[in-house]
Amino acid sequence: MSDLQPLPLPNGVTSRIVTGVNGLNIHVLEAGDPQRPALLLLHGFPELAYSWRKVMVPLSELGFHVIAPDQRGYGRTTGWVSGFDDDLFTSRMPNLVRDAMGLLFRMGHDHAQHVLGHDFGASVAGWAGVLRPDIFRTITVMSAPFATPPAPLKGLGDPPEDKIQAELAALARPRKHYQLYYSTRAANGDMLNPQGGLKAFLRAYFHMKGAGWHENSPFKLDGWTADALAQMPTYYIMDLEHTMPEAVAVASSARADLWMNDGALDVYTEEYARTGFQGALNWYRCRFVPEYLRELGLAAGIKMRAPMAFIAGAQDWGVRQVPGALETMEARGSEDWRGTYLINEAGHWVQQEQPEAVISSWREAMNV
Repeated sequence: MSDLQPLPLPNGVTSRIVTGVNGLNIHVLEAGDPQRPALLLLHGFPELAYSWRKVMVPLSELGFHVIAPDQRGYGRTTGWVSGFDDDLFTSRMPNLVRDAMGLLFRMGHDHAQHVLGHDFGASVAGWAGVLRPDIFRTITVMSAPFATPPAPLKGLGDPPEDKIQAELAALARPRKHYQLYYSTRAANGDMLNPQGGLKAFLRAYFHMKGAGWHENSPFKLDGWTADALAQMPTYYIMDLEHTMPEAVAVASSARADLWMNDGALDVYTEEYARTGFQGALNWYRCRFVPEYLRELGLAAGIKMRAPMAFIAGAQDWGVRQVPGALETMEARGSEDWRGTYLINEAGHWVQQEQPEAVISSWREAMNV
């Protein structure tokens, strides 16, 4: 990594590599005094540790050592598998939690006082709170609701067969779920080498999922049915024959958003041009491996003990993409539920679009 250009970071945020973490050398951004309690930030897709840059210094000023890693499969972290045909075992959820735990230990902390996870990072944060509440003391999930598995009816709770993909394909306007697409061999190449270039694709993707896109007025869906899901924008429920760049192409000529200037977009473009997307996409592929879903079934019926809150943009369809997930999380996500905070004028990238509101909501939820 020594030959890479330094990232354009705010004053007070530094970058380094932490070696020997569960087979990884993890690139970390940090802010604040390392002797203070740890506050861990876990990004989503297609994000980076850099996605937390706007909140890191303000959080450190509250008395925390703020730690934001490039997670396994992303950015300047190395040691992860990058091929479609590589074994997915290290990309499954319990190992991602182990990455986070090992990073804390290598950085001199025996626990994280607080964890905030965004998008897919919300799943890592949630499972961290379920599996090791002694180490991950409070959990804030952002943009993607998290609810621990319900108690199994029998055995260890084998996942039910989900016929939604076939039902979506059978619609009058044939569709497919974006996570199914992300699990295909073609997805990495489609996104890495799209018509119009990588930067234009990423600009369209970020813009179309932000508050500025006109279709982002989410509402509660009736259920996990093809007709209900097809009401979502095409970046979630894609046309059957589309790639993701084609799904967001309608936004490809969008101006740069105020929260994502051209220089910031260059960071994402340069990092993904170098690494590709496959390491990150392998996380999605694990959701289609029955053995890994059965492994998570070991936690069925466990209720998180850690204080937990949910923060998202009011214009974020991610809040509603799994019908009923928000309500389920609120009802049984944690024994110490701290509330739902929906932030106006923010879409999916809430900590980048409205960083001050995210911090104030989090402080209220966690009594900081």
